[in-house]
Amino acid sequence: MCHSSNVTPFKLKLNPGQSIFEQIVFAATKAFVSGELPPGTPFPSVRALAADLRIHPNTAHKVIQHLIQERWLEVRPGIGTAVAQQPKARPGDRQRLLKEEVDQLVVEARRSTTCSRPSKQTGKAPRH
Repeated sequence: MCHSSNVTPFKLKLNPGQSIFEQIVFAATKAFVSGELPPGTPFPSVRALAADLRIHPNTAHKVIQHLIQERWLEVRPGIGTAVAQQPKARPGDRQRLLKEEVDQLVVEARRSTTCSRPSKQTGKAPRH
């Protein structure tokens, strides 16, 4: 299911079996970093994001609060939430992001090899 509309300013394809929160945060962060969402761009409200992506409002709230905490979004009283100026990288940010990417790739690689590895007893791959 791919989401992109006038409300949600980034593209998102939700994959089953992965955290919806993490997928949305990743898609939004990717849009900020790529310049697809430049600073000052209005960001949808919790209600609008939840309705557009068909997710629970609590998940939408958690996403927005996380992006504010990570300094990707800023709250402008009387105006709403908008994309913030890109923060300067803090020491260790790059390593932290790369470690998360590497960890995710390792988990996915292990998952795929575990599912296709032949059983030691039968010599056949397990059925799913």
